[in-house]
Amino acid sequence: MKDPREILATSPMRVAQMVVIAITVGLNALDGFDVLAISFASPGIAREWGIDRAALGFVLSMELIGMGAGSIFLGGLADKIGRRRTLLGCLVVMSIGMLMATQTKNLYSLSTWRVITGLGIGGMLATINAVASEFSNSRRRALCVSLMAIGYPVGAVVGGSIAAILLKQGDWRAVFWFGASATAAFIPLVFFLVPESIEWLCQRQPANALAAVNRSLIRLGRAAVDALPAVSAETRKRSVAGIFSPQFLRITLLMSFAYFLHVISFYFIIKWIPKIVVDMGFTASSAAGVLVWLNVGGATGGAVLGLLSLRFGLKGLTMLVLAMSTVMLAVFGSTQADLTHLAIICAIAGFFTNSGIVGLYGILAQVFPPDLRATGTGFAVGTGRAGSVLAPIIAGFLFSAGYGLEFVAVAMGIGSFAAAIALWFLPFKSESAAGTKVEAVSP
Repeated sequence: MKDPREILATSPMRVAQMVVIAITVGLNALDGFDVLAISFASPGIAREWGIDRAALGFVLSMELIGMGAGSIFLGGLADKIGRRRTLLGCLVVMSIGMLMATQTKNLYSLSTWRVITGLGIGGMLATINAVASEFSNSRRRALCVSLMAIGYPVGAVVGGSIAAILLKQGDWRAVFWFGASATAAFIPLVFFLVPESIEWLCQRQPANALAAVNRSLIRLGRAAVDALPAVSAETRKRSVAGIFSPQFLRITLLMSFAYFLHVISFYFIIKWIPKIVVDMGFTASSAAGVLVWLNVGGATGGAVLGLLSLRFGLKGLTMLVLAMSTVMLAVFGSTQADLTHLAIICAIAGFFTNSGIVGLYGILAQVFPPDLRATGTGFAVGTGRAGSVLAPIIAGFLFSAGYGLEFVAVAMGIGSFAAAIALWFLPFKSESAAGTKVEAVSP
């Protein structure tokens, strides 16, 4: 009897699998769109309701809080009820959240719907990392996860551009109308084109698992199997709290720590670029252009890291780009007030900072078994979102204390270097030369 998981792992990828990977890229782009869309919409919100910056900052943070909670709690749901159901549920929650944001009349109701939208996004992010990993073969697994991860900067660039056009023709609600429509459009795509994960079905083996596995195999263009691989009752019933078991606790803590630290560096440059560029004497539109180049560099970096992972170890590559992230943030801090120079430096910085995120996603997809993969990813990403909240606050305090850009950029960039050190202690063996098996090593 051939294990259906081995069929996918050792065979060339079919078109149906590539379509699933493409859908995960689009789903991750929704996150990138939403992050920049609310930033574009915020001036209109403040103007219409007459709220100050402090109140506006409260609204902007609500989505991040929701995303953190969604990653932690809904990621576990994906390991319990399956990838497909969780994706569909998260898309429905996101669509409703964005749609209802257009109907709000005050700060409190908008904040509530932003939290709800964030919950859906957080759960989706944890799930699509597992989906990208489980629908690829062994040789291209790291590449597929990398492609999924670059959806974020692509969504930020494309979505931000669309948001800018919409705001010229209508009020801030147009951004959320578009977001709700784009999100809802993915529901039929997932329903018809994304079958349940074969890895998850084989690991959990719920009722009628064999029939479900064969449905997924046929939809992916493979032959049906006669039986499922043997899995112990302990494995089938393992709680999602297994990420804190003695076997996985070290991995969970190190990956969460690394993600948290790098996100501090990552979100410092994303959140502070507009203000820093304007303070150098350039216009707000010029600052937006520099931010676009940061995301273009980020998308390029993620793709390059994915391609390099076909030949080099993912852990080593990720540690390298994390160290380079620290270097480039230091370079950014010492850059002179020249717009072209700034754009080039930010593009290179984005190349390495986003490559770090992509590499961490790729490692998360490999260090946890299928029944804990979404939970482990969700916990690391969820705790990392705390770093996204803290990053602009810490930098703001440093600036307020009188430190210059050069010092602040170096200080904030240390997070990426510390993340690289954390990965050094991670029990993970990555050998991704052509045809070589990639596996996680138990502590």
